[in-house]
Amino acid sequence: MTDTALVVGGTRFIGRHTVSDLLANGYDVGMLNRGNHENPFADDGRVTHIEGDRTDERDLRAAKLSTEPDVVIDCVAYHPRDVETAVDVFGDVDGYVYVSSGSSYAEEAIPKREGETPLRPCTPEQATDESGETYGNRKAEGDRVAFAAAEAGVNAMAVRPCVVYGPHDYTERLDYWIDRVLTHDRVVVPGDGQNLWHRAYVEDVASALRTVAERGEPGAAYNVGDRRALTLAETVETVAEAAGTECEAVPASADALAAGGLDPDDFPLYREYPHLLDTCALAALGWESTPVDEAMARTVADHRESDRDGNEWDPGRDAEERVLGVKETL
Repeated sequence: MTDTALVVGGTRFIGRHTVSDLLANGYDVGMLNRGNHENPFADDGRVTHIEGDRTDERDLRAAKLSTEPDVVIDCVAYHPRDVETAVDVFGDVDGYVYVSSGSSYAEEAIPKREGETPLRPCTPEQATDESGETYGNRKAEGDRVAFAAAEAGVNAMAVRPCVVYGPHDYTERLDYWIDRVLTHDRVVVPGDGQNLWHRAYVEDVASALRTVAERGEPGAAYNVGDRRALTLAETVETVAEAAGTECEAVPASADALAAGGLDPDDFPLYREYPHLLDTCALAALGWESTPVDEAMARTVADHRESDRDGNEWDPGRDAEERVLGVKETL
């Protein structure tokens, strides 16, 4: 008998790839979302679309009744109350997986480890906030809700991705760097180029969610990220190689950036202190990541076919040119 998975979300990025991964592994799939975005699975008879609001308990229960899922992947739980409702509604499924975040960690450890590195606190005010500043706090509290549910007998688990990239990435953070590499032969990289913000290829996140749903331990969290983490300078080099072009990554100190009126934080995917997640617990379940060169090649190919350019992250090429000019005189 074919197993059924319910994906809460499912049409944009992580959810979209999760549906594809589940289908490729023999599942029938239900998707619960509001229908605000084009459904890429509209013509696939194995995918049932249920239109509804995941913040409405009645819609969650209706989705459960219509799909009778064996496992549930919850991609769009952004507040602790969302997780509280979900673990109640789906308390009897074989596996409920809450998509958390690497930003739930409170301390700057290298690497950050599940069950060892402390999580962020979450006040009642933060739990209902909508701003980006409390995202990590809310995700951490969702983890704690899932863990408490597991203690009460629910097969609830959490997966913590770091920054996710790959085809259909609507955040366009990596698209900025791909566009720069495709457009110019020299690009400014803030700092010494060795800053590291761990990333996770989206297809690997999708397979991690399925793997944890099938084989994870209730009450556990699992980090997911590329098994080979790239510095920002290495990212530019890997993009150039994938694109079949040449591009020089030019490191620029804070003083050099100031010549162009820029700051290191003006650049996407820059992080002063390294952010690295330990992925050994996930690997122990049999999960493997895509080689980063292959993942980047797929990402660059998708970028070229899309209209994404990362423009919203652009600090300004004129300012960048001024920095490059200063570097040439040093």
